[in-house]
Amino acid sequence: MKRNGTRVGAWVAMIVGALYFLLPLAATFEFSLKMRRDSYSFDAYRVVLGDPAFRATFGYSAMMALLTIVVGILLVVPTAYWIQLKLPRLRGLVEFITLLPLVIPAIVIVFGYLKLFNSSSWLPLTAHERSTDFLLMASYVTLSLPYLYRSVDTGLRAVDVRGLTEAAQSLGAGWGSILLGVILPNVKAAVLSGAFLTFAVVIGEFTMASLLNRPAFGPYLQLIGANRAYEPSALAIIAFLVTWASMGLLQVVARNIHGTRAETSA
Repeated sequence: MKRNGTRVGAWVAMIVGALYFLLPLAATFEFSLKMRRDSYSFDAYRVVLGDPAFRATFGYSAMMALLTIVVGILLVVPTAYWIQLKLPRLRGLVEFITLLPLVIPAIVIVFGYLKLFNSSSWLPLTAHERSTDFLLMASYVTLSLPYLYRSVDTGLRAVDVRGLTEAAQSLGAGWGSILLGVILPNVKAAVLSGAFLTFAVVIGEFTMASLLNRPAFGPYLQLIGANRAYEPSALAIIAFLVTWASMGLLQVVARNIHGTRAETSA
């Protein structure tokens, strides 16, 4: 009886959670189809997808997301690896530092950047578009640290870092070869997890891109939401689909990685 009651409770909780999540999404989707009022249509989606600003801003944010992922991986993977291997006592301090972007509001961080790197400072990164893009990318790296570092650190804890390093060194591998050829393939799923989370964060970020006056997707979403009725709902559904497509791709890649490892072990 207790087991049956537990199963019923689990099903009830799952159904309530699904309704809580799916009903607002269904209502948003249904509203996005009412642009003609007298019938359902995909006019709002056609307007959004045909808008040159949508393509430009989404392309800009996607490019910034890819740059952020590359720079973040180059920064986080060697750091987490070295802490795991040589400096385990510093793990708590580094975790605290990487969690600061969750504690400090983004608007405070970007105002600090503007104060340090404005056109009259010692390093005027906001004086030109390309240098401002670099500053925005650095801001995104800061925002993504809590997700990327913890993903990589969790992946490194799941493998024998010391054993792999000693085995590679016994074969004459240098530190670069160890990182790229030994450590990175073993934590690829964790790196991809952090990368997709970073992509989702960058695509929807508004504060930093707006204050730095860059043509990103977040400010475009806010602008459309303030001036249109049905297009914001269509954009919300599109952003949801992009996010879930990224998560699905992550699952496919992770399964392929685990399958390859299993075949190699066999």
